[in-house]
Amino acid sequence: MSWVDDLRRALSARTPQGLDGRRRAAVAVVVYDLPDDPALLFIERAERLGDPWSGQMAFPGGRVDATDLDPRAAAERETREELGVDLATAELLGRLDDVNAGLRLVAPLVLSSFVYRVTERPRLVPNHEVREALLVPVRTVIAPEAQVRHRWGVGRFPGILVGEPGRHVVWGLTHQLVTQLVGFTGVTIPKP
Repeated sequence: MSWVDDLRRALSARTPQGLDGRRRAAVAVVVYDLPDDPALLFIERAERLGDPWSGQMAFPGGRVDATDLDPRAAAERETREELGVDLATAELLGRLDDVNAGLRLVAPLVLSSFVYRVTERPRLVPNHEVREALLVPVRTVIAPEAQVRHRWGVGRFPGILVGEPGRHVVWGLTHQLVTQLVGFTGVTIPKP
């Protein structure tokens, strides 16, 4: 039984916790299923004035538009726009619990996360919103040596080093989603 099989079974056996909110966003958690080495697809967001997540590591996604049928459609649209990856034929493994992604100074923003499995290496064509895209093996994500403390402003937060130190660190909301994801397979991300 593979890690992806464990994830599929866990996600199909549960009902994700949804949250209500006028402002919504959605991300696609793309799992590239290699037999012995599944990987997660992360993006490094481009530096943009006014973007509270500017320059951070994330999953592809963004705000739910009026043209989107639902948050899942938004996650798929955003992934197509940001990376040129069409998830229409990908296997939807399930959905993570919604999280409150809003900053305290603005109205709440509910983030929904949809988990997809792809078996062919996606051809990544980042648009202007993405500085870089990375496929990171799950074994790297959960490795004790990848667990770091990330400095942001005056705080230090748990993070996962997935590339260049100080630059490719998964922390904050994305770290919360990764912890939730791997937790469904019985794996606990070690503390830094």
